[in-house]
Amino acid sequence: MLNDLVKRLIEKQKTISTMESCTGGALANEITNIEGASDIFKFSAVTYSNLFKIKMGVSKDVIDKCSVYSMEIACEMSRNISKFTNSNFGVGITGKFGNVDKANLYGDDYTVFISIYDKDNNKFYNDKVKAIKQNRKENKMLVIKKVNDMLLKII
Repeated sequence: MLNDLVKRLIEKQKTISTMESCTGGALANEITNIEGASDIFKFSAVTYSNLFKIKMGVSKDVIDKCSVYSMEIACEMSRNISKFTNSNFGVGITGKFGNVDKANLYGDDYTVFISIYDKDNNKFYNDKVKAIKQNRKENKMLVIKKVNDMLLKII
């Protein structure tokens, strides 16, 4: 699915890094499954817990104010991973696949927030996905498809 994206990033000599929560590194995995990805892919962090989102630069104050399941957190994730790795693009993904999180009781149980930070233009591209598929793997692929579509329009 991401062949065209990786090819375009290589052609434009742009790099990408990801900070993923609910997708658990699935986006990074799909990118690195493609030949030549090492030319454009710098780093990925799977920050499943609030603690590690904070260690990667996400503001605890923003988590407390907006919930870890929010577009504000996705933006913090995308910008911080881009800055941490000096990548042209940072992708932040946070949300739920229909589960209740006892540590974070706020936020819709079926919404995933996606933010792509374009460091060169200091601009965010944001969208949401409803996790409506039957299982986690299908929901992860739904999110990856959305990220792919977003990036192909941006690049």
